[in-house]
Amino acid sequence: MNAPLVEAVDVRKQFGDNEVLKGITLAVAPGEVVGLIGPSGSGKSTFLRCINHLERIDGGELRVAGDLVGYREHNGKLYELREKEVAARREKIGMVFQRFNLFGHMTATENVMEGPVGGLGVPKAQAQAEARQLLTRVGLAHRLDAYPHELSGGQQQRVAIARALAMKPQLMLFDEATSALDPELVGEVLDVMRELADEGMTMIVVTHEMGFARDVADRVVFMDGGVVVEEGAARDVIERPQHPRTQEFLGKVR
Repeated sequence: MNAPLVEAVDVRKQFGDNEVLKGITLAVAPGEVVGLIGPSGSGKSTFLRCINHLERIDGGELRVAGDLVGYREHNGKLYELREKEVAARREKIGMVFQRFNLFGHMTATENVMEGPVGGLGVPKAQAQAEARQLLTRVGLAHRLDAYPHELSGGQQQRVAIARALAMKPQLMLFDEATSALDPELVGEVLDVMRELADEGMTMIVVTHEMGFARDVADRVVFMDGGVVVEEGAARDVIERPQHPRTQEFLGKVR
């Protein structure tokens, strides 16, 4: 078996007195799609943010592609990386949030170009060509020069996905990427995510879309109260949950 691309061992995180993650242990193989499901406040989004070192963990160990997230180890001690080093490691992780966070004064193409030019030093002409290819790939060939205010929510989220892909990540994290969208726009974003999964992109997806989790994820992890309650093959967990808490949750959201 390949070494895991993401490996969490007893990961803990608290905000003040509130322990949000109470020891998460999870491994994600290269090319695997993992769906994280569970009620609001269960720690799913916090765990995703820890993988990208947007939140510091308070205990345990978290590695992406073999590297400790946010730290380096020397003589058995952990030292926090400088922000520049964190940013360099973060480049291999694409993240798509609920909110699109596009630059309002830039066109769709310019939004997608920004990371490769500013972060990777890609020449502008090359970045522009690649941005246009990516926007075409997510179904926006006709909106290359549109500004965010001229795009629907679904189109903006597809620009955000293209922007993340422009950094050529090894891993894509989706934090409820469709929850801010009108219901009729959800499908167009899920279709792009489906295609990425089919192409072998490693993905961790926090989602309330149970049909998507069942059909697209290889594995589903149900979290509640900061712990992993149940995990297994996606269809098994969604259709035949074993734990009473999973059964109760899925009974309410179906």
